[in-house]
Amino acid sequence: MSKHVVLVDDSKTVLASCEMAFEDMIANGEIKLSTYNDPAKMLEDVQSGKISYDLVILDINMPHINGLDLARELKIDPTLKMKPIIMLTIENSNRMKVEGKKIGITGWKVKPCSDDKLIQSVRGALGI
Repeated sequence: MSKHVVLVDDSKTVLASCEMAFEDMIANGEIKLSTYNDPAKMLEDVQSGKISYDLVILDINMPHINGLDLARELKIDPTLKMKPIIMLTIENSNRMKVEGKKIGITGWKVKPCSDDKLIQSVRGALGI
């Protein structure tokens, strides 16, 4: 059964690039990919039960709610607390990474990130 990966980034270019990177995994039935360019909408859909996921990949710098705040909101829910979250961001400061660890972020990838490294991170987080 495929794992559901949700990608949240306000950049349509990043969303399209990641979709292409995951093409083989999607075609092989390893993952199902949903994308959001609005983090508030993603949070609303999760909280309302419209979607569930096995892994979330988040940017940090987004309008309405930044990726770290979105991760905090997701981790509050006991049913989501153990679900992995990977940050895919231009942010590379130790302060941000420490904050991410406190929240429970599973992985941190700095943009631009090679397709191979991103796929490896997804496979590792999902155990596939």
